[in-house]
Amino acid sequence: MSNYTTGEHRLSLAGPAGALEAVLTMPDTVTTAGVFAVVCHPHPLQGGAMENKVVSTLVRLCRDRGVPALRFNFRGVGASAGVHDEGVGEIDDLEAVLHWGQAELGGQALWLAGFSFGSYIAAAGAARAVALGLDVEHLVLVAPPVHHYPFASLRLPPATVVVQGDADEVVPPAEVFAWVAGLVPPPRLIRLADCGHFFHGRLGELKAELAAVLPG
Repeated sequence: MSNYTTGEHRLSLAGPAGALEAVLTMPDTVTTAGVFAVVCHPHPLQGGAMENKVVSTLVRLCRDRGVPALRFNFRGVGASAGVHDEGVGEIDDLEAVLHWGQAELGGQALWLAGFSFGSYIAAAGAARAVALGLDVEHLVLVAPPVHHYPFASLRLPPATVVVQGDADEVVPPAEVFAWVAGLVPPPRLIRLADCGHFFHGRLGELKAELAAVLPG
C-alpha cells in the first residue's frame, strides 16, 4: 500500500545508468489497490520529455480513473543521468521504474502507455513487466512509429489500444493501420480524423476517447 498523498510527488529513482527523474501523480481516491500506471515520453533527441502535453493528458486520464501514475525522463533527459541509447537502454530505464512501482506502490497490475517513441518503449517493456510478475491490464500506444522501430517482433498483451491520427505528419498512418490489421488478436484502434502527430487542439478528444474504453 502506498504512503503517498494526493497530488504530485517529484522523485529520483535508481536507474541502470544513474538517477531517473520522475513524477508520481496520486489520485484523490485509489480505486483499486495494487494497480499503477507508467507513461513513456516521446523521442529525447526531438524535445521529448515527461512534461509533454500528450504524456500529461495520459497521466490525467489515469488520475481521473483512480490509478496512481508515474511519468519519468529517460536517460539523458532533464535531470536523468546517462545518454540517449537508441531505445535499448530506455527499455531498461522503464524496467527500473516498473520495479520501483511494484516495490513502493504495492504494484501487482499495470496500465502502461507511451506516445510516439515512448509507445515503442512501452510496447517492448510490456514483456519486462510480465517477467516482473505484473499483470499488464492495459497497454496504450499513441502514434506508434511502426515504420522506424521493430514493433513486428513484439508480442502485445490482449488489452492493447492503439490511437492514431489519420493526418499524422511524422508517423505514416497507413503503416500503423496495416500493422494493427495484421495483429492477432487485433488491438482496439482509435482513429482520429484530421488529427496530426502532436494532437494540437485534440487533447481533450484523445482523453475522452481513451476514457470511453478504459475502466473507471
